[in-house]
Amino acid sequence: MGIVTSSVTSRTYLLVGAHSAIARHSIQELLQGGHRVIAVSRSPLDIPDSELLKTHLYEPESSGIELDLPGRLDGLVYFPGTITLKPIGRLTEDDFLHDYRVNVLGAVRVIQQALPSLKKSNDGSIVLFSSVAATVGLGFHASISAAKGGVEGLGRSLAAELAPGIRVNMIAPSLTDTPLASSLLLTEERRGAAAGRHPLKKTGEAGDVALLVCFLLSEKAQFMTGQVLRPDGGLSSVRVF
Repeated sequence: MGIVTSSVTSRTYLLVGAHSAIARHSIQELLQGGHRVIAVSRSPLDIPDSELLKTHLYEPESSGIELDLPGRLDGLVYFPGTITLKPIGRLTEDDFLHDYRVNVLGAVRVIQQALPSLKKSNDGSIVLFSSVAATVGLGFHASISAAKGGVEGLGRSLAAELAPGIRVNMIAPSLTDTPLASSLLLTEERRGAAAGRHPLKKTGEAGDVALLVCFLLSEKAQFMTGQVLRPDGGLSSVRVF
């Protein structure tokens, strides 16, 4: 992949939700670039040279958990997300609360803890994950669309509040071939139907999204903040007739 391997200065990054497919690709890429990676995950992480903090930070019972962070962080990525797909008549208040808690409040909790360390960096970077569903009206996505809309609002507000010392950007993928989305891609028929909804006639790959993560963390994105990058196969902006 090679997007960060040219860096001459080792940086320290905190990646939360590190067991996800996109996070794992990101960790491997950052480690190859000579950077220090502190990974937060509920599950063991079998990636050599990464440092694991085994916990989770987005359920109500985790509100008192404090991360053991270094004095300086150069970047933070919050990966946890949800895919709650139900008709509006079947969505419960708990569904909405769960999606908001994982996607928004979990990110807030991590950012609040990491902020003192991020402020010690000369070029701090926060990367949050939204979804194409925050922009495009998709049926059965009401709960996750509402939560990811909250992520984008949070990110833009923080980009203004934390400038110029800390950049805040977001990535809003469409359906990506990861374990989280596996139930939507179980059969070749489902895979074909999912790909067919995109102008590029394919679904996303975790490694491609990881490249964007690494770019936004790096000094190569030092003139970008408050932005939403959209690796979505053209779904949010292109119509093919």
